[in-house]
Amino acid sequence: MGAVSFGAMADDRLHSSTVSIHAGRGPRTLGAPINAPLTLASNFYGSAYTREQGSPTWEAFEEAIGALEGGRSTSFASGIAASTAIIETLPAGARVVGPTAGYAWTRSLLAERARVGRIRYEEVDTCDTDATLSAAAGADLLWLENPSNPMIAIAELDIICAALRDLPVRVAVDSTFATPLLQRPLELGADFAMHSASKFIGGHSDLLLGVVSTRDVDLDGQLRHVRGQLGATPGALESWLALRGLRTMSLRVEAAQASALELARRLAAHPAVSAVHYAGLPNDPGHGAATRFMDGYGAMLSFELHAGTEHAEAVCANVDVIINAKSLGGVETLIDRRARHTGSSAPDSLIRLSVGCENVEDLWNDLRQALEKETK
Repeated sequence: MGAVSFGAMADDRLHSSTVSIHAGRGPRTLGAPINAPLTLASNFYGSAYTREQGSPTWEAFEEAIGALEGGRSTSFASGIAASTAIIETLPAGARVVGPTAGYAWTRSLLAERARVGRIRYEEVDTCDTDATLSAAAGADLLWLENPSNPMIAIAELDIICAALRDLPVRVAVDSTFATPLLQRPLELGADFAMHSASKFIGGHSDLLLGVVSTRDVDLDGQLRHVRGQLGATPGALESWLALRGLRTMSLRVEAAQASALELARRLAAHPAVSAVHYAGLPNDPGHGAATRFMDGYGAMLSFELHAGTEHAEAVCANVDVIINAKSLGGVETLIDRRARHTGSSAPDSLIRLSVGCENVEDLWNDLRQALEKETK
């Protein structure tokens, strides 16, 4: 079982927003349900067993993501389970290059695998293209995160993937912040495109799910074997909810990123703010690269205050409409203070904002009052 062709509709004539609505529905047979049913079953007549062969609900979700990414997709219990599966496709002692700053759980996963001798690991500033290509020479896997967490930094995926295309190093891209609507790493030449589907794909802060896409049939088979071997299987309800969330993702992302750009502009002009990190701003270091190969700048941004850590924490605590909580990608806007370099204990004033679908003026008024309350 696995991702299958979207059929005649899955071609270059259709916009990705249309694909996200129609993919994964199955054949249009008279009397068949329009929506993929929720299948609650661990085994099937014959020899099929869900952990090993998958289930119809997983398949529908995987087909839809595969159609968006242009590859074959395998779903997992969470985003970190999906990341682990990619690492498990490597031979023992493989050399892996990863980012110096990024999602803390991914970086700790790579570091822990290195400590026990499973891989050899080194870090590089993946926004420095020359340094990244130099470090990737002779590596088995290059791990990229684009845009990165929490600095919303942009790596030059197009240049990096093109330079490594004919080399044996595999390229994995955590594309969670971008979604398949704004960035498709496989089209750029990456070997793996990974998403925490708990975030923008699900879109309602009510599930845990991960997914990896690849164009390599052998790699897809390895991912599925790892999923079954480690038991990193998704729940049927979670897969069904994620597929339902996918149907409105284009509307949610379009609205959220429009608000994110407006908030980024206003924050950049606010006297309490010392820096805004968002590729949609023309003066952002990643603006040129993101404009070149992304279809939008996304709904994630971060900003820094002239004041210190306590002020940043107070701003997060003083919002009323925005929710002070972890995670991202839901219809509700979330705010939380982050270490500038994830994994560092150094105090700073970085605030991460996951922009949702509320009215942008309500969001700005809430942010402004929290900033002004703290600077009085």
